[in-house]
Amino acid sequence: MSIMEYNGGSVIAMVGKECVAIASDLRLGNQALGISSNFQKIFPMSDRIYLGLPGLATDVTTLKEIFRYRVNMYTIKEEREIEPETFAHLVSSTLYERRFGPYFIEPVMAGLEKTPSGAYKPFIAATDLIGCLNFAKDFVVAGTASTKLYGVAEGLWEPDLEPEDLFETCAQTLLNAVDRDAYSGWGAEVYLIAKDKVIKRTLKGRMD
Repeated sequence: MSIMEYNGGSVIAMVGKECVAIASDLRLGNQALGISSNFQKIFPMSDRIYLGLPGLATDVTTLKEIFRYRVNMYTIKEEREIEPETFAHLVSSTLYERRFGPYFIEPVMAGLEKTPSGAYKPFIAATDLIGCLNFAKDFVVAGTASTKLYGVAEGLWEPDLEPEDLFETCAQTLLNAVDRDAYSGWGAEVYLIAKDKVIKRTLKGRMD
């Protein structure tokens, strides 16, 4: 068994029309033993950037604090909010620093990037555990149910989804994929990030 699968958990991010969604399951386990059904894996890094951290639970807590610190330092030094693409490179370099004894996390990032015209462009990215970036125009997945998430997302995702349609697509993709994975599930939380608001919804899932 891989150490990446020790605590279980999965995350997915999807692009819509001027909006993005990021969702995770809520299970924390010790392999097949369930420990908690309320383990948060998605964290706000700014008003427009959300970070999902599937992988080893101890490293989830560690990295959440490291990224919070580094984003705050960036904001103080630069006197402006960090942009999603800049944040993705910050995540990548932070993980690559520890490449010989890595954090066992595969981060997923979702946010809205401000364009020079003042409009907002959806942005999603994911990295592996040593920070190799993967920018996508449709969706990114990570965690123990990643292969199932790919399959369902390929079938359900469409370009330019409106916010409510994007939420429904992201939620159904996650809920149906984690039902096929013993290490993920036990409910889900979905964040929908639009230019004027962020909506968080907690969903019930199968508990078996």
